[in-house]
Amino acid sequence: MSWVDDFKKKLGTAEEAVSVIKSGDRVYISGNAATPYVLMKALAKRKDELQDVELTHVLLLGDDPLSKSDMEGHFRHNSLFVGPADRKAINEGRADYVPIFLHQIPGLFKKGLLPLDVAILHLSLPDEHGFMSLGVEVLASKAAAETAKLVIAQINDRMPRVLGDSFIHVSRVNKIVEISEPLPQLEKSPSTEVEMKIGKYIADLIDDGSTLQLGIGGIPDAVLTSLGNRRDLGIHTEMLSDGVMEAIERGTITGAKKTFHPNKVVITFALGSARLYEFIDNNPIIEAHPTDYVNHPFLIAQNDNMIAINSAIEVDITGQVCSDSIGTYIYSGFGGQVDFIRGAAHSKGGKPIIAMPSTAKEGEMTRIVPFLKQGAGVVTTRGDVHYIVTEYGVAYLHGKNLQERTKALINIAHPKFRADLIWEAKNRNLIK
Repeated sequence: MSWVDDFKKKLGTAEEAVSVIKSGDRVYISGNAATPYVLMKALAKRKDELQDVELTHVLLLGDDPLSKSDMEGHFRHNSLFVGPADRKAINEGRADYVPIFLHQIPGLFKKGLLPLDVAILHLSLPDEHGFMSLGVEVLASKAAAETAKLVIAQINDRMPRVLGDSFIHVSRVNKIVEISEPLPQLEKSPSTEVEMKIGKYIADLIDDGSTLQLGIGGIPDAVLTSLGNRRDLGIHTEMLSDGVMEAIERGTITGAKKTFHPNKVVITFALGSARLYEFIDNNPIIEAHPTDYVNHPFLIAQNDNMIAINSAIEVDITGQVCSDSIGTYIYSGFGGQVDFIRGAAHSKGGKPIIAMPSTAKEGEMTRIVPFLKQGAGVVTTRGDVHYIVTEYGVAYLHGKNLQERTKALINIAHPKFRADLIWEAKNRNLIK
């Protein structure tokens, strides 16, 4: 049977596709801009027929019908990275969160630690050989496709064909649903004055030929716009954003000096505007790979002059970084922060950076704190931290003792909180 005939045989409605899911199944759902809304809505309609279906995923975007309170007992999320879609359910105890480094997630499926019954994926149209691209999110979806007993594919003619280790053949899929709808977009917002100051401090740490890992938001965009005449920068990162695309178009990013995948932009997912999705379609400069490749610290370290830029919710005065919770309230996940912090630390000339505004809640709360909030989790340990950057400067902590760390961090805290931080530090005998 040709792949075209196979494709037609497997084609059906969303309701027919999700009919293969049974009570007690563990189901993987692709996320980010590849969140398969059509299939999720069809699955939600089966609520009364199903019990104890576990849904595992990384970050889901948009409104999730499967995490509503009336889904309890029918569907339960087991989230590998928490976002707005499932945050409420997790903190109300109706869903679960797995703290895990992003590079380890595909191994959960491959090693059978989280064996999958079904994978629900959002894919591109097949090419002339019957291969469909995972498009804007490879992450753990490739491992899910390779290990799940059944694969359900939502095929979208708007999904870009992204090159790299990102393809699944029609023969691997059991059910296919065709749709045509725009992908979720995340438009850029202008960087604030504080973010621009932080971006300038970070840009000063970046030399020509460095390779960057950046996320999304005001600080990464501020870094990119503060690079001035830097040349031949490279990208090895989880997420590709509009800011990176624009830097490629300006000629700031070429990858010419990269020591690992030279001349290529290595990513594991893309999130941004419709123009970004058009840019990555069939673009040979872009390579998308699973997280056990992109995020593996030993592979990251093969990039000389690797600059990893990550954020935090709060940092204590000894350098412990909390980035997945606000006290006991689970907010996000480990993601790739530690993967890239450790990878950059082992890179020749690498610089691991944690960047954040010095305050939260419109300046009413310091983010450099004497103690992490009760119940807060340490994502990046004080032993992993090198650079901490706020709008007040750069603190370099690697190899520094507790007194040196404390002084350096207080110096980049907001001035109105420094006296209190000094008092707390003296009270704990951290400084004299």
